Amino acid sequence: PISLQTNPDALTEKLFPIVAVMQKHFSAGSGAYYSDAIFFLSVAMHRIMPAELKRIVQLDLDLKFRNNIRDLFQEFNHFPAEAVIGIAREMQPVYRHTFWQYRKENPKSHVGDPPPDGLPGFNSGVMLLNLDAMRHSTLYNQLLEPERVARLAEKYHFRGHLGDQDFFTMIGMEHRELFYLLSCGWNRQLCTWWREHGYGDVFLLYYYCDGPVHIYHGNCNTPIPDD
Repeated sequence: PISLQTNPDALTEKLFPIVAVMQKHFSAGSGAYYSDAIFFLSVAMHRIMPAELKRIVQLDLDLKFRNNIRDLFQEFNHFPAEAVIGIAREMQPVYRHTFWQYRKENPKSHVGDPPPDGLPGFNSGVMLLNLDAMRHSTLYNQLLEPERVARLAEKYHFRGHLGDQDFFTMIGMEHRELFYLLSCGWNRQLCTWWREHGYGDVFLLYYYCDGPVHIYHGNCNTPIPDD
């Protein structure tokens, strides 16, 4: 059996040097806060977990499974060669908003656009982390370097507050090959906050999810339906 150190303070101590620069771009505050490092755990999980740990499913707490979690784990088998992370798309126009300046300067870009042809960003409520692939991906580890993070954040005028989700969304705009896109049914987000905050006209283009729901995600404290 693998013995894991799950003490939050011990994890934060290992994480902070790796993710401190990201906090400036992807945290609610205006600097690097030691206590916020845990929100970037998935980004550097491959660096802090023991080498014998090959794959991890990372889940938010506000989820309701309608399938066996074993079925979710089977999705690892569908990863393309270069993919390191399995993740579903964001189902609100969060990143249409966050990338507003880049979109204004690049009107032909699909950044922040809804599916099927757009790049709506990711939601980190359900993630499959192939730690082995993350360790061996030269590209992924280069993207963790402070100067690469700063360069991409400047290019996209990116200022987020959602931690790892923002980082994955930003690098996914340039390097989609690093991600295996889970179907929306594996992370059926229920929050509708952006519908009432300026994006009602396009909201359903993002919120629509075709196919069976395997996991409900009651994000922003949204009630989860009873089966």
